[in-house]
Amino acid sequence: IGWSERRATKAAQKLPENHEEILTKAFLHEAYIICDHAIPAALRVNTDQTQLIYQQGTKTTWNEKGAKQVATVGQEEKRAFTLVPSIAADGTLLPMQAIYAGQSSRSLPNPSSPGYDEAIDFGFRMRPSLTSTYWSTHETMHDLVDNIIAPYFDRTKEELGLPPSQCSIWKIDCWSVHKSDEFVTWMKKNHNSIIIIFVPGGCT
Repeated sequence: IGWSERRATKAAQKLPENHEEILTKAFLHEAYIICDHAIPAALRVNTDQTQLIYQQGTKTTWNEKGAKQVATVGQEEKRAFTLVPSIAADGTLLPMQAIYAGQSSRSLPNPSSPGYDEAIDFGFRMRPSLTSTYWSTHETMHDLVDNIIAPYFDRTKEELGLPPSQCSIWKIDCWSVHKSDEFVTWMKKNHNSIIIIFVPGGCT
């Protein structure tokens, strides 16, 4: 009937035309900070947010040969939560934060769920967004820094015999919450030894 196995289509994010120049400048900027503040690999952490869908669909389906628009079952599934992983440049994986849509702890996984106790023992943070979405907010970012990022840096400095004033690097993307004056000001006031580096827009 003229069908073939096809992948779902989606809009592709375009790299900036001068992305090589942008990334070179970002690399040199980070290298300068590392050198100027003598920041070891263990004190350089990269964090990102990723959507995790509860019931993952497939990326392929059967459709007419040559079709320009292809949809698949589950491709637009929005019942999900946000997972926030962080990893240090020396390979250390930090505890993760998970954010669920809802106004209370009733939105979170049941404590009797398989693996729940193990996740808590590893230091995972499960937080309701207190909004109608599961995206990170200023409040969840404060929770992430106060309970995962900053404690990791403090422990690592102690283990390496470095003073509390030792600077560290936290690399995050250019999301509006991250770059907002409110969040940047909060970081400077509460965690002034953490230097934030932003991944250039469109280059993640």
